[in-house]
Amino acid sequence: MKISALLAAGVAVTPAIAAAQSVTITIPQMKVSEYHKPYVAVWLEPAAGGKARTLAVWYDIKKGGAEPGTKWLADLRTWWRKGGRSLNMPADGVSGATRAPGSYRIPLPANLAPGAYTLHVEAAREDGGRELVSVPLTIPAPKGRAAGKTELGAVTIAAR
Repeated sequence: MKISALLAAGVAVTPAIAAAQSVTITIPQMKVSEYHKPYVAVWLEPAAGGKARTLAVWYDIKKGGAEPGTKWLADLRTWWRKGGRSLNMPADGVSGATRAPGSYRIPLPANLAPGAYTLHVEAAREDGGRELVSVPLTIPAPKGRAAGKTELGAVTIAAR
């Protein structure tokens, strides 16, 4: 069916451009005596302000007992204040295990309304530091790049 026929029938047609976009996050290799994989949170916020939308949280999901892995999610301070504390973990489709150094791809949600956003990536590492990288983007044609200096490498928004 043609788009004009769908519009005439009252069916909303929105391009799924964001669905073809993804974020690539690089966790750098560090030369330290005792390396711990970082906890990482990835979220979007409307540039004009509004509710944050968590896309991914990587933490020690297997750690249990008296000090479960969720205990240290508050070390991702900015994400925690923006809505992380109200997210029940594990969150289906959002949470996962910490990642070793390398590059990892996360799809941008297909249902983002057109507009300006800021993508945030925050990392915190035991016996390491914390770092927040922010990248502005515009839907329907998101693209951008930024880089961290210590805990995070390149953060790139591009076509898959």
